[in-house]
Amino acid sequence: MTYCCGLLVREGLVMIADTRTNAGLDNISTYRKLHMFISPGQHVMMIASAGNLSATQSILHLVSEGFENPETKETERLVDCKSMFDAAQLIGRAIRRVQHVEGEAYGQSNVSFEVSFIFGGQIAGEAMRLFMIYSAGNFIECSQDAPFFQIGEYKYGKPVLDRAVNFETSLDDALKVALVSMDSTMRSNLGVGLPVDIATSRRGTIELEVNQRIDHTEPYFHDLRDRWSTALKAAHASIPAPPYAKRKS
Repeated sequence: MTYCCGLLVREGLVMIADTRTNAGLDNISTYRKLHMFISPGQHVMMIASAGNLSATQSILHLVSEGFENPETKETERLVDCKSMFDAAQLIGRAIRRVQHVEGEAYGQSNVSFEVSFIFGGQIAGEAMRLFMIYSAGNFIECSQDAPFFQIGEYKYGKPVLDRAVNFETSLDDALKVALVSMDSTMRSNLGVGLPVDIATSRRGTIELEVNQRIDHTEPYFHDLRDRWSTALKAAHASIPAPPYAKRKS
């Protein structure tokens, strides 16, 4: 299990992903799920992955190293794409390529080929964009009305994002809310855990502003967890008791 989130607000992009993978209670490992393709001033692209680990690694290898486009017969790489839309299409083709080559073997072994990606960033000369790409290779794009995507174990962190994030949220606040969302998920699902990778990019800069791994020694994250828990308890205590039950006089 995993949890990844991408938020696209007016000021820029936030990406966050945990690193825990498990194939049973006694087989827990750490793998990076947030991958960056950066050339300052030219492009900043980030991919967060969830699902079958071997499949996502194969797909990421294809888009990084390049593979042949069956229509043009040219080798295409993610960093050579001229637009974010073209790059999202390339990731979709890579998903279908891996599924075509390895899908039968997965089926014979009763292994699911479920994968999903959050892909965001900016290429010089065009707008910053954010996409969610599915197992079929199709994708949708983030909008101002719904400025975030989640993949993996998303249900525990979604209420925080629904209540606290909109397109006008500042980049710093968007990162803070993303961290609260991650903490909420980790508290409710042991399949999601530290370390956590975070990255932010401000619109128009074509570079990373934050590129950080948070582990159990990170003081800010522990402080954020404590403050959020305290705030929730205080909010609960401040709400009047429900008036529905009959009170004894």
